[in-house]
Amino acid sequence: MSQLGLRMTYDEPPKGGKHRGVARSTVLPIIGSLVALGFVALLAVVGIRAIAGGPNDFEGDGSGTVSVVVNPGDSIRQIGRTLASAGVVATSDAFVSAAQGDSRSQAIAPGTYNLRSGMSSQSAITLLLDPTSRDVKRLVIPEGWRADKILATAAKVTGLPLTDLKASFDRAADLGLPGYAKGNAEGFLYPATYEFGPKATADTVIKSMIKRFNKQADNISLESAAAARGLTPLEVVTMASILEVETPPAVYDKGARVLYNRLDRGMRLQLDSTVNYALGTQDLQLSADQLNTESPYNTYKQKGLPPGPIGSPGNAALQAALNPAKGKWLYFLTTDPATQTTEFADNYQEFLALKRKYLANVG
Repeated sequence: MSQLGLRMTYDEPPKGGKHRGVARSTVLPIIGSLVALGFVALLAVVGIRAIAGGPNDFEGDGSGTVSVVVNPGDSIRQIGRTLASAGVVATSDAFVSAAQGDSRSQAIAPGTYNLRSGMSSQSAITLLLDPTSRDVKRLVIPEGWRADKILATAAKVTGLPLTDLKASFDRAADLGLPGYAKGNAEGFLYPATYEFGPKATADTVIKSMIKRFNKQADNISLESAAAARGLTPLEVVTMASILEVETPPAVYDKGARVLYNRLDRGMRLQLDSTVNYALGTQDLQLSADQLNTESPYNTYKQKGLPPGPIGSPGNAALQAALNPAKGKWLYFLTTDPATQTTEFADNYQEFLALKRKYLANVG
């Protein structure tokens, strides 16, 4: 038997054959080999990247200062895009990958942050969770403060002109002030802690405080609860503002009962706090001339509640104004200003006894 062709390969053409066919048969396996090698290389790169920790990411804590804004409602991916666009992290994918491995990332709050350029995603997350990296002005408003003090403090903390804040206060009706406030925002700048970014305006500040009041009013059903008491919401806020100044929190409800009892009997409220408000003072003891001041806020001369709040009440005072304690008291007096001890009396003779105690304590 002939052995012709038994050891022939595809690169060994038959004798007398043309070389054109040989070239085609040689190129095809080479291309196939290159494609296979490329695929293997791609798998190797993907595998190495997976082992290295996922998408491309910077290393370290970065440098310099970069200001970025996280908007309310931003998702983790949106935050990642913002950071990548600002050059804080390498890619949004890297940030998302790091966030998925760190449950704390769900606590990232809206605000303006001072971060660094070229940070690892994990470092960026750590800074976003650090309160000291937030570029905010923190404004703390205690219960009972008058609007003039609130505005002056807001101007000092935020750096906004006091004139701008007063202008926004005067046009509060356009910034969410409820209609029953009758255009006067006194008492409706809710006492709380606020944080304002570098782009905050005077309108932002006043609107935030009114919005906080409106939220609290909804929480306690202020309008319907006031109606059930036979009062308007404005009267409830006014009564609560008086409690903030006249009595300590522990006896707000008893103080509210005194106000209700005197109103029910047609008695004048006779409150130093309302006269002080009319005078723009905060005197502990008022003179006879001061008590004779002509003002709708002078409850020594005018019956009923004053025309509006004399400060900003908080939740406890609002709740007490809507839920007074049970009792027959007609008087209260802070008998010891040093300890804020406030006592109550059912009649004038008992009140005189409390007044003697007060005079003994103040010397």
